Parts: sequence; structure tokens; C-alpha cells
Amino acid sequence: MKKVIFMMMMVTFVCVSVSAQDNGEYAANYASAPRFKALVFWQPGAEEAHVEFDKQAIEFFHKLTYGEGWLMDVTTSLEEYPYERLKEYSIIVCLNALPGGNKQREAFEKYMDNGGGWMGFHASAYNDRNTHWAWLNQFLGCGQFYCNYWPPQPALVECDVTNHPVTISLPKEFVAPASEFYQWQPSPRLNEDVEVLLSISPKMYPFGLKDVVKFGDFPIVWTNKKYRMVYLNMGHGDQGFIDATQQLLFVNAFRWVVSRDPQGDPFKK
Repeated sequence: MKKVIFMMMMVTFVCVSVSAQDNGEYAANYASAPRFKALVFWQPGAEEAHVEFDKQAIEFFHKLTYGEGWLMDVTTSLEEYPYERLKEYSIIVCLNALPGGNKQREAFEKYMDNGGGWMGFHASAYNDRNTHWAWLNQFLGCGQFYCNYWPPQPALVECDVTNHPVTISLPKEFVAPASEFYQWQPSPRLNEDVEVLLSISPKMYPFGLKDVVKFGDFPIVWTNKKYRMVYLNMGHGDQGFIDATQQLLFVNAFRWVVSRDPQGDPFKK
């Protein structure tokens, strides 16, 4: 009797599977050509701890291109990337690097204002009274760099929004590897166009051993909803890719920005 029931279950399973395939459904979506292009920008002359992170990040993203699901170009200067060239890329990944000079800034502004995608790490958002780029504050949705703790250390972080595509597969809380996190003033959370995704937990205060941050709102991952972008404050030192949860965060953020390409979601092609 058990054997008969098992055989009936198998027949039912096969029929359902065949029916699903007949309807054109299939669990996987294989790419017949690269889905999109990404430009990774870094500066080898930056401070040593930033360069350590950047080199590891380039290798991390390079491994995600295996099979040519997408194409990655790497540059140490945006001088030869006017808007007409930038718009070929679905996303620009800035590793501790910012466009320099009016020509590069104007091209980047035009790219973002016309639906370009951006994923920025750590110092790619650093700005103070000497930056002289008002548009950057508008783009980031926050004020200038305010303070940081020292030396780099792990941090308990909390997901402010648990159902966002960037955070939906992350735990509510997790310990991020050692880094140097920046605090901003005004906080991006005060901007109605900004959605804060992750923050340093208040449980960390006082935070630091030499330079100590005692209080304050401490967002570290957010998006300005007026643009196709996400900013991640990680990016200092050689610990950025030792943790699977943080790596998942990076992949989620990258995929989410690309999926919102004005030309259509390349992952559905």
C-alpha cells in the first residue's frame, strides 16, 4: 500500500513539473550575453587603509563577473569618462574615490541626474568645508562629515528597514567587521528623501578607544530616493570582506541599484 501511495505521489509531482514547464515557467534565468556593464573607480594614491579595502573590493566584484554575467571596467581616473561614456554603465562603484575637478563633477552630476546608478563606499562620500561641491550634499542627502571614532573596531549594526531589497536577507542585528565609520551632521535621517537602511546600534556608545564618540544618530547605509544610489560607510582597512553577512549586504546593494536601471531590470532579461 505504501508503495502504491509513493508511486501516485511521484506521478503527481511529474505531472505538476511538466505542466509548469509547458506553461513556460522555469526556476532559472540563464544569460546568453552579459546583462550590464559596471565601472569601478578607485584611487591608488589614497591612504593605505583605503587602498587595502579597494584592492580587496576589486577582487570581490571581479569574482562576481565569473561567466561574464556582467562586464566590469576598472579605472583610477574619471578624466576620460565624459557623460557620453559614463552612460554606457548601469552602475558606477566608487571605492573611497570622488570625481575631481569641474569637468569630472559635471559629467557625474549629469549621469546621476539622468538615471545613472551609484554605489559608494566610505570616503566616496567624505566632504567638509573644503570640498566646495554643494551638489554632493544634495545627492547624499546629508550634511558634512562630523566626527568618527578611533581606532577601527567591529560594530554592532541594526537594520532600520528589514523589508528593503538591500536588507531583507540580513539579520535584524549583526556585527560588522572592523572599520572606521563616519558620523554626519545633519544626519541623513532628517532628510525626507533619504531612507536609512542600517545604523550603528546605540548599544555601542561610548564608541572608540582613542577618539570616542559618545552619542548621536549614526546611519551607515542609506539611499537617497531621488536617485538610483546606495551609500555604504564601510571601506577602511583589510577586514571588509571577512564576514559573509557584510558580503551579502554588498551584493544585495549592488544588485538592487542595477535592477532599477531605467532601461529595464537586466536580471529579468
